[in-house]
Amino acid sequence: MPHNSQSARLTSAPPPPLKVAGALAVVYVVWGSTYLAIRVMVEDVPPLLGAGTRFLLAGALLYAWVAARRPGPRVTRRELAGCAFVGTLLMFGGNGLVTVAERDVPSGLAALLIASVPLWVIALRWLWGERPRRATALGVAFGFLGVAVLLAPGQRPDGVSLAACLLVVLAALCWASGSFAGSRLALPGDPLRSTALQMLFGGAVMTAIAVPAGEPWALDLGGISADSWLAYAFLVFIGSIVAFTAYAWLLRNVPISTVATYAYVNPVIAVVLGAVVLSEPVGAATLAGMAIIVASVAFTMRLEGTERQTEPPAPEPHRVPATWATETSAGRTASG
Repeated sequence: MPHNSQSARLTSAPPPPLKVAGALAVVYVVWGSTYLAIRVMVEDVPPLLGAGTRFLLAGALLYAWVAARRPGPRVTRRELAGCAFVGTLLMFGGNGLVTVAERDVPSGLAALLIASVPLWVIALRWLWGERPRRATALGVAFGFLGVAVLLAPGQRPDGVSLAACLLVVLAALCWASGSFAGSRLALPGDPLRSTALQMLFGGAVMTAIAVPAGEPWALDLGGISADSWLAYAFLVFIGSIVAFTAYAWLLRNVPISTVATYAYVNPVIAVVLGAVVLSEPVGAATLAGMAIIVASVAFTMRLEGTERQTEPPAPEPHRVPATWATETSAGRTASG
């Protein structure tokens, strides 16, 4: 998660272009492919249990690696509470609901609906009392038109219910709410440490409610296909640990406007991979919705970035700027 005064933390000497390109490629391709991996995983793995244990394992490994490599100040109770709240919204509300929905929703369609997260964040900021520019408001409205195109009767792929799609929309709203809350709550200063704690809290919530939600308490591990195991491992090690590490490095070495480009690259990659690997249908409505949402997100993020370049940094070192809201996983983030 980026923190205020990101430009002040950029290294004095620009990083090697090849290294920047490699890190961007990791974030583009890996987070764009997590939707595909989730779709494959839930063929044999219960979604909440799969997503919950994924984040528990990834969070524990990431936290241990960060603690061993660069021990930082002790995390306060206030910061822990912030991580618990934000992590539950991002990992459970965002990624968990997407994982549940992808039992029925094609991965490409899920990615396009999640791509509306930056638009939801701007809507939340408006409800909070901030007034966006008229051009920004029009861009947001245009983006939600793209969501409506994807949800319209007769435009969804055969067998995909409106309820399942609305669950993905709810996941996008949860991810946006978590991102919005994260910009206003105390969180650890180290972005990787903060992310690891959020993974642990969100993963614990999902794992705890999996059985009450109707998932089996004991898995037939032998009944899980090799593809689902590989997808699960990819989500833990590549989708969570590797991608978040590359993402954190980018935030500290290149302008946020460059990093944020993944928000409208990821859904395109997800649609292409879903079509090529899983033969998911890509009809005219999907292409139209994709074009509208991606164009809207790119437009509004450019406006927001231009506007915030003129704002002085906030004094609180623990706060996360609203640009984080345009970024996510968990993430991204809701699948990252």
